[in-house]
Amino acid sequence: MIENNNYDEAVPEISVETLIEASIGEVWEKVKDIKSHVDWMDDAVSIHFVGAREQGAGTEFDCETQIGPFNLTDRMKITEWSEGKSIGVSHEGLVRGEGQFALSVIEHGITRFTWVESLIFPFWMGGPFRNPVGKKILEHVWQKNLKNLKTLIEDGCSSS
Repeated sequence: MIENNNYDEAVPEISVETLIEASIGEVWEKVKDIKSHVDWMDDAVSIHFVGAREQGAGTEFDCETQIGPFNLTDRMKITEWSEGKSIGVSHEGLVRGEGQFALSVIEHGITRFTWVESLIFPFWMGGPFRNPVGKKILEHVWQKNLKNLKTLIEDGCSSS
């Protein structure tokens, strides 16, 4: 990969979380299905796997993402897969960095879902992604994504 010096390293960590009224197993079943992330992530337009692998460490995929006027395809690689607990990813496209979904039991039937990302955007993207306003925009988008996931899982659990 060609090194690009057009990055501003000063991007703060973004962390959002929600409590989902479902067992950790029920939450994991939904989250481990990577291609279904477009069902609850408003900013994820499509996911296309690179190769036959669709789960586990080493899985690679291209995620077409759109937030406002920004539309890009982000190459992602799963770097961590702890069954029933967490999924870690690296972003290897125009946007670089690392992220993780982590699940923890709060009490019987309630799961905490935590999403943490440290992203570096190219300098030319400028605008909101390289400052605290950008952090707030992404927190808002991802908090909405977690609300979507919570609704999807809780509605699915109550109807079974």
